[in-house]
Amino acid sequence: MSDKKTGVYICSGCGLGEAFDVAALEKTVGDEFNAALCKSSGFLCEEAGVNEIKGDIRNEGLDAVMIAACSTRVNYDVFDFGEKILVERVDLREKVAWCQDEGSEDTLDMAKDYLRMGAAKLKEIELTVPFVQDVSDTILVIGGGVAGMTSALGAGAAGHNVLLVEKSDRLGGFMRGMKKTLPRNAPYINLEENSIEQLTEEVKADRKISVHLNSIIKSIVGAPGMFDVTIENGATSVVRAGAVVVATGFRPYEKEKLTDFGSDLPDVVTSVEFEGMAASGKIVRPSNGEPVGSALFVQCAGSRDKKHLPYCSSICCSVSLKQALYLREEYPDSSATIVYKDIRTPGKMELFYKQAQLDPGIFLVKGEIDNVTRDGDNLQVHVNDSLLGPAVSLKADLVVLATGMVSSTYDASVTIDKPEDQMTDDDRAKSGKASILNLQYRKGPELPHLKEEFAFPDSHFICFPYETQRTGIYAAGSARSPQGIADSIDDALGATVKAIQSVKLVGAGKAVSPRAGDTSYPDFFLQRCTQCKRCTVECPFGTLDEDKKGTPKPNPTRCRRCGICMGACPERIISFANYSINMISSMIKAIEAPDEFSGKLRVLMFVCENDAMPAIEMAGLNRLKYDAQVRIIPLRCLGSTNIVWIADALAAGFDGVIMLGCKHGDDYQCHFVKGSELAETRMSKVQETLDRLMLESERILVESISINEAHKVPEIIDGFMENLSDMEPNPYKGF
Repeated sequence: MSDKKTGVYICSGCGLGEAFDVAALEKTVGDEFNAALCKSSGFLCEEAGVNEIKGDIRNEGLDAVMIAACSTRVNYDVFDFGEKILVERVDLREKVAWCQDEGSEDTLDMAKDYLRMGAAKLKEIELTVPFVQDVSDTILVIGGGVAGMTSALGAGAAGHNVLLVEKSDRLGGFMRGMKKTLPRNAPYINLEENSIEQLTEEVKADRKISVHLNSIIKSIVGAPGMFDVTIENGATSVVRAGAVVVATGFRPYEKEKLTDFGSDLPDVVTSVEFEGMAASGKIVRPSNGEPVGSALFVQCAGSRDKKHLPYCSSICCSVSLKQALYLREEYPDSSATIVYKDIRTPGKMELFYKQAQLDPGIFLVKGEIDNVTRDGDNLQVHVNDSLLGPAVSLKADLVVLATGMVSSTYDASVTIDKPEDQMTDDDRAKSGKASILNLQYRKGPELPHLKEEFAFPDSHFICFPYETQRTGIYAAGSARSPQGIADSIDDALGATVKAIQSVKLVGAGKAVSPRAGDTSYPDFFLQRCTQCKRCTVECPFGTLDEDKKGTPKPNPTRCRRCGICMGACPERIISFANYSINMISSMIKAIEAPDEFSGKLRVLMFVCENDAMPAIEMAGLNRLKYDAQVRIIPLRCLGSTNIVWIADALAAGFDGVIMLGCKHGDDYQCHFVKGSELAETRMSKVQETLDRLMLESERILVESISINEAHKVPEIIDGFMENLSDMEPNPYKGF
């Protein structure tokens, strides 16, 4: 095992001793590995077993340990022997003993191969050296509304200095213009007084918070822990921040686009405009200043609509109920009609909805608006698809459009995809005009979004809320997703915790999620770089900038350690100390491929460690059996697959390759945003090459799986093996 002094420990507990001959595995280690010692035990994870390993490390001078036992997802703390000891976990429980026939020759062969792969990996990996720099623990909060101020107070309470930047001349944001707020306290049935002034005073009194009003972000340069932020307020100043919370709120969907709803008529207003009237003290008809006797509130005005916003804006129904109560309070004889597709008042807002229904002057009609026209002094609203049956026509003095919420962090006009030193003056002018963050990143000044039609910044909507695709920058409140005040407060605190975690981890040279705590980072052998730009283009997180020639400029603290750049590089110049092209290639070559006369197949399976690997392990946990001719190699991300591994596998006589990753597309679940999608794209090109070489493209299968789809694992593997059995053996066998 290279020059490492390695101890190999094989567990026989949890059914492993019954599944295969442990003594035969020990013999394989003795015959094939240059190990300092090899021991087996039925209680490796118990105190006696762990103490024996610790004693061997101390007494034998071991600097590497192979634990052939259970999954890396269990007992990871038990088998931690300090940062100076390399530990390789070989999963013989979930991936062999629990998914194969006991005592079978194929089961033993599988276990031996996994030991060989573990040994090959140990030869290649090295201890990681963290990228440690002097970092700032100051938190930059952009936006002075309820989410921004809550974030600032939270960070200050945790002991961090805070820079709070607000573009207007006052704190408070949209909430400052509200008459009342939706209920946030029990019994959740009554509107509450606006508390924004109290929150504002708390921020002003907090010595940890430096408030910058009438200010914008001119530029953000650098990386997590080392963001150099230029703030413009007449003059400019440059400050350093460790992490950023973006709480810039929302903008209402453009009323001008809603012509089907009569948006060009003076007595058709948006819910935002109505709130302004109520807060000013008088709800009147804009056309003549007269009192409002009847108002009709249109839900989903431009929301849940393929022509406008495809999503629900979450809070609109509750806001319309609130505003209907405003009207009824000001004009007791008035009526408020709410036309809805569906009333959506999640959580405790359902109690408020039920209370509002008790008001005799509030009416709810299920239907969709056909059009709005003027009829003398009134508005005529034509409603289709009503529960009442036929289309109905309703009269009103005022129509209020519940327009949707659009994130303020994204502007569709910002499409510049150039390094700063390649931008023209026109580029900079456009960027400066439209951008909020003005990131000086190769991939543009703004936060990317997952879906064009949604345009909310996100990194992974299930596992990593608040995270964006720019490491160290977190979104909160209605800038992140449509939400109201109560959710924005919770959101702000969540994003703040993430920002604090970021500066702490970066300060220790560690990655943030999903590989939190990983101290590796990519090393670039730039002498062989051909400036193809694939690594800079394919990295989902904007980790890499470029110089004028197109040579990548690494920013290690932006990196999430997915290895997508490693998979993208045709010259194979990118590697990690503990994850590299050579490491995986060595593992592939360590597997014994049967010859063409054996009647056996051998299939290599690359598996994403985030969703696919847990699914495989749960298949083992549930004792689901699958073909024993497959050998699994976990990858950080399927996007880190380099096509040289496919060539290595075929050249070594493998009959096929399965690539199992996270879901992408509409059912996106990839922890690294684009990894599984990139892998599928790359493999489609490899399959074309196979066709030209007269090898069946069906020898490569790219599949996706959710973490809860363990039942599909045998279907995928066994189905692929069945297809392979109809083909001739790989002609590269024996060469």
